[in-house]
Amino acid sequence: MNLRVSRLSALALAATAFVFGATADARAQAIEKLTIVIFSPPSLGALLPPVIKAQKFDLANGLDITFEERPPDAYATQFNSGEFKVGGSASLTTLGLADVRGVKVKYLFNLFDYWGTIVTSRDSVKTLKDLEGKELAGARSTTNYQMSEFFEKKAGVDVSKVKVVNTAPPGLISYAIADRADAIQIWEPAYTLMMTKKPSIRTIDLNIAKTWKEFGGGAIPYLGVGAHSDWADANPATVQKLYTIYKAAVEWVQKNPDEAAPLLAKGAPPEELKAVAAMIKSNERLAMKLTKATDIKKDIEAVYKAGMEINYLPSMPSAASIYDKPLK
Repeated sequence: MNLRVSRLSALALAATAFVFGATADARAQAIEKLTIVIFSPPSLGALLPPVIKAQKFDLANGLDITFEERPPDAYATQFNSGEFKVGGSASLTTLGLADVRGVKVKYLFNLFDYWGTIVTSRDSVKTLKDLEGKELAGARSTTNYQMSEFFEKKAGVDVSKVKVVNTAPPGLISYAIADRADAIQIWEPAYTLMMTKKPSIRTIDLNIAKTWKEFGGGAIPYLGVGAHSDWADANPATVQKLYTIYKAAVEWVQKNPDEAAPLLAKGAPPEELKAVAAMIKSNERLAMKLTKATDIKKDIEAVYKAGMEINYLPSMPSAASIYDKPLK
C-alpha cells in the first residue's frame, strides 16, 4: 500500500512539475520581442521609452521592446528602407513624405501635438521677419522644423532668404548656448533644458494658435508611433499592445512628473529636473496628447496640407497612411 502511495505521489509531483514547466514556457513564449527606432535624446520620441522600460509597461503587456536611437536623417533612411518596421519618432510630414514616395507606411497613434519656437541672443533679430539674411540653426529634416517654416511663411518671411545651418536635435542646445547662429529653431524638451542653462535668451513667438486657426486647423498632431503597412496589417494585436503600453506611460508621466523628470532628462542637475517636472505639469509646450490616428484624421490631413504649402510634400499623402483599425 505504501509503495502504491509513493508511486502515486511521484506521479502527482511529476504532473505538477510538468504543469508548472508548461506554464513557465507559455509565459516565456507570450513575451514578444520588438525593436523600435527612435530619435536620440533630447527629443520627444526619446521621452517615453525610458519610462516604458523603467516601469516595465512593455513586459506587462506581452512585449519586450528594444529602442534603437538614431539621428533624424538616419532614422528616416532606416525606417523607410524597412530595416526597422516600427518607428517611435514618427513625425507626420516625414511619414507623409515616405507615403508620397511610395513607401507604404501608417501613422498608428499620436503622442505629442506641435509646439516649436525660435530663440536668439542677437539684438539684430527681434521679429520673425528679421530672420531674412540671417543664419538659422535647425534640424531641417524634422517635422518640427518643417512646421516652423510654415508658420514663418505665414508671418511673411521669405524663407529662401534664411540661411539654414542643419544640425541634429542634440546640437540645437549647444548652438543656442554658444550663440553660434543668429537664431535657433527649437522645441521641447531641448527648449526647457536650454532655458535653464541660458535664461537670458529671447524667444520669438511663432504665433501658432492664431495662425493655425486661420489656416482652418484644429489640433496639430505632430509626433507619434508609425509602422510599415505590411507589419501593421499583419500584427493588429501588437499594435493594440503598443497603444496600451504608450497610454500607460503617458498616464504615469502625467501623474508622476517629479519621478518622471529623472527618466526624461537622465543625468540632468537638480535645477534642470525641476524645470522638466514643471514642463510636464504645464504641458503647454510639451503638448503630450495620446490620440488614435483614426480619431484625428482631419487634423492629420491639415498637417499634410501645411507640408504641401511649404513644398515639403509634393502631393497629398494617401488616406492609407492613417491607421484605421480600432484601438481601445
